[in-house]
Amino acid sequence: MAHTQRIPVIAGVLLAAGGGRRLGGRPKALLNHRGRPLVEHAVRVLRDGGCGPVHVVLGAAAEDVRARADLTDSRVTVNPGWEEGMGSSLRAGLDALEGSAADAALVLLVDQPGIGAEAVARVRSAYRSPATIAAASYGGERGHPVLFGAGRWADITAGAVGDQGARAYLRAHRDAITLVECSDVAEAYDIDTAADLTRLE
Repeated sequence: MAHTQRIPVIAGVLLAAGGGRRLGGRPKALLNHRGRPLVEHAVRVLRDGGCGPVHVVLGAAAEDVRARADLTDSRVTVNPGWEEGMGSSLRAGLDALEGSAADAALVLLVDQPGIGAEAVARVRSAYRSPATIAAASYGGERGHPVLFGAGRWADITAGAVGDQGARAYLRAHRDAITLVECSDVAEAYDIDTAADLTRLE
């Protein structure tokens, strides 16, 4: 009997907790994009890119986001320490996956609407083992989304502090990262300031 290889379970982790300080305190998850909250767009990108289950980490205005965005098929974690920065949200997202069947987590940021399902699918397909680290790159520069095999979660959460997220971990393990060029299918801009809002449709 032929050995059938199990298809790896790649969970999507959407970091959507930011308060949009430079946007006058408008939570990024609720910014309008193509007629719907940005968080819905990002969840669909993860799902269309082949990730599942999809975990959404909320923080600022979490109740408003739940009320206004359709997150029906997502698992929602509210990060009470979201003001500490992205690190605490990454910890919350990876902690939510502990003990699950996920082989890896693919992390996407809510404020990068130029990254679509095709980039997610490319990074997702770089998974090889629980030790895999893969990241989209744009002209050779590492960006998002980033995939972390489950074997790396404990070390990443241990070091995810402040606004660093996994940056220090990724720097320390630079040689282990599989870079997946995505500049032909995605743009890695952030929606950070009022001027950036023109990029939303």
